[in-house]
Amino acid sequence: MTTFSKIPVTIVTGFLGAGKTTLIRHLVENARGRRLALVINEFGDVGVDGEILKSCDGDACAPEAIVELANGCLCCTVADDFLPAIEGLLALPNRPDHIVVETSGLALPKPLIKAFDWPEIRAKLTVDGVVAVVDGRAVIDGRFADDPDAVLAQRAEDASIDHDNPLEEVYEDQLLAADLVVVNKADLLGASDLTAIEAEIRKAIPRAVKVVSAAEGRVDPAVALGLFAAAEDDLAARPSHHEIEGDHDHDDFDTFVVEVAPARDPASLVERLKAVAESHDVLRIKGFVAVEGKPMRLLVQGVGNRFRHQFDRPWGPEEIRAGRLVVIAEKGLDEAAVRAALAA
Repeated sequence: MTTFSKIPVTIVTGFLGAGKTTLIRHLVENARGRRLALVINEFGDVGVDGEILKSCDGDACAPEAIVELANGCLCCTVADDFLPAIEGLLALPNRPDHIVVETSGLALPKPLIKAFDWPEIRAKLTVDGVVAVVDGRAVIDGRFADDPDAVLAQRAEDASIDHDNPLEEVYEDQLLAADLVVVNKADLLGASDLTAIEAEIRKAIPRAVKVVSAAEGRVDPAVALGLFAAAEDDLAARPSHHEIEGDHDHDDFDTFVVEVAPARDPASLVERLKAVAESHDVLRIKGFVAVEGKPMRLLVQGVGNRFRHQFDRPWGPEEIRAGRLVVIAEKGLDEAAVRAALAA
């Protein structure tokens, strides 16, 4: 790449808990000498995704190559947050070979793609491709519709059906912008489930898009990077519910952070989190927790009532061992009750 070449940018989108960060970490750890820079956008003020990426191996995980944006909606504040982040990366002594942007789980990718058509960006960057990560298990469980069977029946009769559920609209807008769809968590699904999901995805997207399945976000960088889509020149082929229905409204969702005391053990903590998620229909819980008698920090990530946990790194010698969890749910959640249950 010459100094005057456009730097390719991959936008990784996907609904809450689909596995975007896991996929990006895999790309970083298998970059094979390519300098990747990362822009991470999160919903909530605890940088869980950024922390996960900074703990990986390799030069691409160096702090100066990872920019975290905590506004929760990169699609809504492109000028305020995204442009300065990109300018900072381009000013590095060693310019990145490729930039990967992770949107929050509630962000729409199309407004971000549009930003690459701005003169100050267009001369320097191009959207190599939009990768939409899908939580296959969540789709099978009907997490994007209040009545998934009814929605499927209506879709069979009318492919252009509108959706009242804001979760499903965000999910479909992410698919409609994609050049590559990754059905993640395939290890939790049977062959018939994967076939059904792929058929549903292809029905939702009005153009030819590659669909691949993966477990733990393990997608070869040769598949995800180097799509040469130039998506900023192809906006008309990427329709959006929100262009028709109005602005993307994050007021449909609540997010807050709960401080939690050290847990006695990971298993009992996860059982409590599952109970809270089920009782209050929480979409996402993620964060870090201290465990009594353990020198390692516990990373907890939940989608609905499905949780994963692992010790990710030792607590620092001067680090306060404070547990903090980000909670994301649809509007109307009883925040006080959730706080009380998590802090108990």
